[in-house]
Amino acid sequence: MRKIVYSMSVSLDGFMEGPNHDIDWHRVDEELHLHFNEWLGTMGAFLSGRVTHQLMADFWPTADADPASTAAMVEFAGIWRDMPKIVFSRTLERADWNTTIKRDVMVEEIRALQAEPGGDLVLGGADLAATFRRLDLIDEYRVYVHPVLIGRGRPMFRPMEGTTDLRLAETRGFGNGVVLLHYAARR
Repeated sequence: MRKIVYSMSVSLDGFMEGPNHDIDWHRVDEELHLHFNEWLGTMGAFLSGRVTHQLMADFWPTADADPASTAAMVEFAGIWRDMPKIVFSRTLERADWNTTIKRDVMVEEIRALQAEPGGDLVLGGADLAATFRRLDLIDEYRVYVHPVLIGRGRPMFRPMEGTTDLRLAETRGFGNGVVLLHYAARR
């Protein structure tokens, strides 16, 4: 069965974006980007909310045509375009680039998607992840901690009732100071 993996970059103080949705504090260099490409290239689909999907769709479909793009960015543009995407939104009417729109997170549909052949499913976006977490649908967490304190913004995790017990699966440090903390849910 395919796993659902919540992946997010966060500041050391736990924010995934600054107060104005800014992410310019992310420390994504060529080494980290190549790591993302290697890992994300094995996924079976990207699952995201509307905001995350639209941010990606505003940049990645044509990023490989930009002369300022690095080799890793050019590679990821192809990965993003080709990867099946499911966006969960009640307002989005249309989406391009191999994207399916779902209105709600239905546990039975997610379990059926997990049972299909292919790579794991990567989950992005705090709001959608909160829903998946509440429904106990997240199998793994990949948290990329960036060496910066931004003081305020949008936290990676919303307050929620209950405890999710995790086991450490992997840690990895990158030359730019980013640290991957990879946890698997104990079930």
